[in-house]
Amino acid sequence: MTVDELWSSLAPSADGLVAAIVTHADDGRVLMLGYMNRDALAATLSTRKITFFSRSKQRLWQKGESSGATLELRSLRVDCDGDALLLAANPLGPTCHSGTSSCFFKPVELSEPLAYASEDDGPTPTRTLDSLWQTILDRKAGRGITNAQGKSYVRSLLDAGASKIDAKLREEAAELGVALREESDDRVASEAADLLFHALVGLAARDLSPADVAAVLRQRHGLSGIDEKAGRS
Repeated sequence: MTVDELWSSLAPSADGLVAAIVTHADDGRVLMLGYMNRDALAATLSTRKITFFSRSKQRLWQKGESSGATLELRSLRVDCDGDALLLAANPLGPTCHSGTSSCFFKPVELSEPLAYASEDDGPTPTRTLDSLWQTILDRKAGRGITNAQGKSYVRSLLDAGASKIDAKLREEAAELGVALREESDDRVASEAADLLFHALVGLAARDLSPADVAAVLRQRHGLSGIDEKAGRS
């Protein structure tokens, strides 16, 4: 089917757009929602990199065009009404601009709990890290408190500056090293969690995100660690 044939089978809105829902090709998680016009769909199919029509910028926008966190198309489906597309993709880095893997990371607490929740609603390592990162960003922005006095540990670290965060990272790294040598698996996991948490706070202090770290890891992927280290200036 050609792009024109596919587009003619759709039912775009009055402004010529169809909704485009992107899911993770491996686990089916919803990553983001965008919109496509005919040209965005054509660009997506020709490059295999998901491209949207930006309603705010009024132009085509390839996801990850500046960050490198592109979405590699794996499959495409059309809904029964023809006004929405479902695209499965492999994300090359975090999908959300906040650095999380999905744009849908903010849970809603209903006054009446749902009677049924699927296994997919449960915690996963990625969702847990996404939630933690969003909490750190919220505290940096002054949103939320963590105790009755309205104090936040994250804010106290950020307010104290890089020297304090540096000291905590060294402390937590040393404690993880001791746990690896001498303590239980539970202690290793606990100390690793402390180190990871403080590393994320350090990123937030420098206005960086996990997406920036992922970009470095993507560049190193497939390169021998020995060769990579030898090539550093």
